[in-house]
Amino acid sequence: MFRRALRFFEHRLEKRGTGNPGSGGRDEDVRTGLVSARVWIRRAYDPPTRNDGYRVLVDRIWPRGVSKDEAALDEWVRDIAPSDELRQWFGHDEKRWDAFRRRYRRELAHDDDRVSALVDHAKRHRVTLVFGAHDAAHNNAVVLRDVIEERLHAA
Repeated sequence: MFRRALRFFEHRLEKRGTGNPGSGGRDEDVRTGLVSARVWIRRAYDPPTRNDGYRVLVDRIWPRGVSKDEAALDEWVRDIAPSDELRQWFGHDEKRWDAFRRRYRRELAHDDDRVSALVDHAKRHRVTLVFGAHDAAHNNAVVLRDVIEERLHAA
């Protein structure tokens, strides 16, 4: 019975995408079956849900066409986003994804205070990292979520 329910849940997540109930797109966590309960990612263009918890925009640029009310953010942390140089180099090119992840992780290592603040929030309640990219699987929020999760599990 448990396995059947688990398969049903995994199938629903695969259809939905980012590992967050009600979100669109796909990402590698859904394909590998690893879904975070503490840190979600959600496109800024998707409507917020009551389960999102602490909503943080993690892009340097405000998502086009989204009002502050529609975004329903608790915080906008521009400085945690990839540098303009890295963002422009990446250009959401899947071929550069692995290199982007490595480079962005290096940038995050130099911005430990902001990452630590998000980790502290995630220890207390759910954090939803909001992003504006079209590709739900290859963007900075995915990398940032992984970094936060690693720190949560290390603590």
